[in-house]
Amino acid sequence: MDAVDATVEKLRAQCLSRGALGIQGLARFFRRLDRDRSRSLDSRELQRGLAELGLVLDTAEAEGVCRRWDRDGSGTLDLEEFLRALRPPMSQAREAVIAAAFAKLDRSGDGVVTVDDLRGVYSGRTHPKVQSGEWTEEEVLRRFLDNFDSSEKDGQVTLAEFQDYYSGVSASMDTDEEFVAMMTSAWQL
Repeated sequence: MDAVDATVEKLRAQCLSRGALGIQGLARFFRRLDRDRSRSLDSRELQRGLAELGLVLDTAEAEGVCRRWDRDGSGTLDLEEFLRALRPPMSQAREAVIAAAFAKLDRSGDGVVTVDDLRGVYSGRTHPKVQSGEWTEEEVLRRFLDNFDSSEKDGQVTLAEFQDYYSGVSASMDTDEEFVAMMTSAWQL
């Protein structure tokens, strides 16, 4: 394990010690720090922000973390990639139930879930905003789909995006049994 991996493990442990919302809280905090909406932070911003949260990194650790998740050579870390790396790995049982839920949604079987796929599985007709005439059923399905889409909403959700969404949920659940039961109930698997 190199120094950056050790730093990430240290941060992960500190986040998880804060309970179910540790990593999610860190994500919200980082997004507030990202004033220019670039979805990135430099090492000083990262170090200062983490220090405000009581998560201490020295200068070398902060610079190493930024270099690891610097996508474009700008010297800044990509927030989404970094937060994804902080999430603990998922077990095979969790990955399998996520894949089963995705397969249920992906009616066309092309590896991408769209509003057309959702129409075959769910109805938005009883949503209160459809009932009131404020939204169409299409809008309800699109907004539902947007929950799982990456930060660049394109109306298509891949298995990787779906897994990413649920890896965040997974991090807040202690046991595989609890996670599998929640997924099975939520998606009627």
